Amino acid sequence: MVNTSPQHPTPAASPSYIPPLESGDRLSRHEFERRYNAMPNVKKAELIEGVVYVASPLRFEPHAEPHGNLMGWLWSYKIVTAGVRLGDNPTVRLDLDNEPQPDAILLIDAACGGQSYLGADGYVESAPELVAEVAASSATKDLYDKKRAYCRNGIQEYIVWQVFESTVSWFSLQDGEYMALIPDAAGIIKSQVFPGLWLDVLALVTGDMPQVLAVLQQGLSSVDHQAFVQQLNNS
Repeated sequence: MVNTSPQHPTPAASPSYIPPLESGDRLSRHEFERRYNAMPNVKKAELIEGVVYVASPLRFEPHAEPHGNLMGWLWSYKIVTAGVRLGDNPTVRLDLDNEPQPDAILLIDAACGGQSYLGADGYVESAPELVAEVAASSATKDLYDKKRAYCRNGIQEYIVWQVFESTVSWFSLQDGEYMALIPDAAGIIKSQVFPGLWLDVLALVTGDMPQVLAVLQQGLSSVDHQAFVQQLNNS
């Protein structure tokens, strides 16, 4: 007997079906965005060197609180440095294989000579000057695949706070390679791109935010920061 009942296509066979976004998928940037946009329940997903990473829910420790402290430090710099913009978990279109969603980016506004800009749909296009990540379980990705992609795309400074190890790695792009910035005798690292952005590493990893902000204030009071603000204002 021939089955004459109507044939109902499976969801996967439907022209409108969009597969779910899953960690480990190897996708083009276009397909990554198509699947990501179809999954509003997913809060953070990244395409790194053509591979999809979907973040798990984040605990207060070891990610949310360090992330908040990192943002507080960067925000305190941003509010007194006209021409600098700060983003929290923005999608960044770097190249066809890389669309990360960093924990934080600090950039110079395009109108002031910055190297990135906002596209028509509101996403960051090209490389912001500084990217920062809080690395707990994602330490391997942040320090290898992401680092390689960030370096190749010209992100000038890359900060990785390794929470479990209580360390901060701050890389500066020099002659096409990332070189680690070393704390001075007082334990302070000073940005090479954003004058006055000073970090007391030990204070940050131990949660001593008053000390973090006190050292930052020293940087903000420096002649270099004042000259940087003037430079941005004259752009």
